[in-house]
Formats: sequence, structure tokens, C-alpha cells
Amino acid sequence: QVQLVESGGGLAQAGGSLRLSCAASGRSVSTYTMGWFRQAPGKEREFVASTTWGGGNFYIGEMADFVKGRFTISRGGAGNTVSLQMNSLKTDDTAVYYCNTAKTGMDEYWGQGTQVTVSS
Repeated sequence: QVQLVESGGGLAQAGGSLRLSCAASGRSVSTYTMGWFRQAPGKEREFVASTTWGGGNFYIGEMADFVKGRFTISRGGAGNTVSLQMNSLKTDDTAVYYCNTAKTGMDEYWGQGTQVTVSS
């Protein structure tokens, strides 16, 4: 079983920055995709960004259009941690952010979520 623990959420002003981190434990997820989703009040959960890991390096998978140029995803910890640097935050970025790790045809895990609130 894999546990994902997020940290780093909080309150920021529009135009500010926050950094989210997520660490996997239980077993290695280095061969899994790791990334972030978010869910705003009254809306469905949506994809934010993803990474893969190989040969000691991380590779950016996909980035949602609404975060391109503002958010950066990275991965380390031998493929078991993932971070999301969020710059130029907008009030629309207010949501609960969830860490996710998955491998096609195998299993998928979610973190408990961390609240990000952006004030105007």
C-alpha cells in the first residue's frame, strides 16, 4: 500500500506564490506517474500536471493549459516525491490540491488534499 502526504498549502494573495510537496511512503512509486489534481468548490476534480521518472531524472508529462507559464512541477527523492511550484497565483487557483500517483493497468493512490486559497 502507498501513502501520499501533501504539505505546503495555505493562503496567498493574487500574484503571489506557494509551493506544494508530496511524499510517497509504503513502497517506491518511481515507476509510476506522479502529479497533481485540484478541486474547486462546486466543481469536478481536474488535472493540473504530471511527471514520470527514469534513469535518475524526472520528465514532465502533461501540464494543464491554465497553469502553463505559471506552475512548475518537479520530482525527486528517487522518484518518490513531487512538488508543484505555483507562481502568479490567481483567485481561480483556489482549490483543494491532491497528489496522485498511478500506473496504467495497476493501481492508483491519492493524498488527503491540501487547501490553497488565493485572495484578491
